[in-house]
Order: sequence, then structure tokens, then C-alpha cells
Amino acid sequence: MMETGTLVPLAFFALVILIVGITSMTQIRDREMEVHQRLYQEELEHQRKMKELEAELDRLRGTSL
Repeated sequence: MMETGTLVPLAFFALVILIVGITSMTQIRDREMEVHQRLYQEELEHQRKMKELEAELDRLRGTSL
């Protein structure tokens, strides 16, 4: 069976690994959310530009008829 002298350093090491893992996962999740938000904003901008182009096209078609 493990002695207390061995168990305490192993438990401390496991705790450090757990804290580092949680911190890393949180940072990854934050970056993922930033990317999703940026992509969503770019999609909205694209849709806005497409509506503007459709309106311009309709306007040009109306004047050429």
C-alpha cells in the first residue's frame, strides 16, 4: 500500500494537472466563443451587403425597363 509520504506529492501533482487542464479548457472555450461571435458578425455583414446589392439590382432593373 502507498505511504502518506508518496500519496501527498502525487495528490498535489494531480491537483496541479487538474487546475492547468481546467484553465486551458476555459481559455480554449473563450477563444472558440470569440471566433463564433466574429463569424456571426461577418455573416450579418454579408447578409446586409447582399440585401444592398439586391436593392441596387432591382433599382437598376427598374430604371432600364
